[in-house]
Amino acid sequence: MRALLVANPAATTTSARTRDVLTHALASEMKLEAVTTEYRGHARDLGRRAAHEGLDLVVALGGDGTVNEVVNGLLHDGPDPERLPRLAVVPGGSTNVFARALGLPNDAVEATGALLDALREQRERIVGLGLAAGTPGTEDESVPARWFTFCAGFGFDAGVVGRVEQQRERGKRSTHALYVRQLMRQFWDEPNRRHGTVTLERPGADPVTDLVLSIVCNTSPWTFLGNRPLYASPEASFDTALDVLALNRLSTPAVARYATQLLTSTPERGPHGKHAVSLHDLTDFTLHSKVPLPFQMDGDHLGLRTSVQFTGVRQALRVIV
Repeated sequence: MRALLVANPAATTTSARTRDVLTHALASEMKLEAVTTEYRGHARDLGRRAAHEGLDLVVALGGDGTVNEVVNGLLHDGPDPERLPRLAVVPGGSTNVFARALGLPNDAVEATGALLDALREQRERIVGLGLAAGTPGTEDESVPARWFTFCAGFGFDAGVVGRVEQQRERGKRSTHALYVRQLMRQFWDEPNRRHGTVTLERPGADPVTDLVLSIVCNTSPWTFLGNRPLYASPEASFDTALDVLALNRLSTPAVARYATQLLTSTPERGPHGKHAVSLHDLTDFTLHSKVPLPFQMDGDHLGLRTSVQFTGVRQALRVIV
């Protein structure tokens, strides 16, 4: 088996020693090339190279951002689960949503052991992914398409992600407390929280208007707060297309209600109420905004957008589980 290990040296929960131990463990079972990323987008370039060279396996060691880059490299020329290298993930970030949603251990050493067992037992599955691009005919039409593995956000939650990234650039550690603080700051500074600017359009249905928050889920849970899973769209699955949770009001009472529902959410029930819109298994839809809003994919802030076109692609990539 020819494999490539893509390791992010800045991963939150792994050290150089841990990476060396994991590399030796994997190299004992396969013909392994290990590469440490050196710049933003390097993991994407490595994934693309692995696809062109016809490797059997790509192992992403890092957080959700590293996984996202590798996936976008592997799928640069489009999905082809039977031809493309399989993907394996060893979690090294602070949250590791994609790996945990697949049922993998949240510890890098344990996940490596589970990976080796899965390879010996030939355990794998084909997962669906989301694709987002600039909408044709809008000022964002030149924005290239990009894949996401577990979620995207347009509006409020993307603003929180952007604030967290700013704090990390200033040397702050990525902790759940940091996210909570930035969420509260985003809430008080949010200019559109009472009158949303986003419209969701999909074929064969009336538009959903005046949205403040739009979370697109490719799987469930949506994220984790420590060890607690949070279910924005409980029905979302790697086996279906995309789900959406949207809110058309973020008043103080509404935020308190929906935050409580999110913190107590279960695989059977997520946020709900008269200001909440939940849509399941969408293959094609578009989010338009009257004003530029923050946009994020897999926890990576991508700047401001006015219109994003989404596609849910079933059977996109083989992963080791």
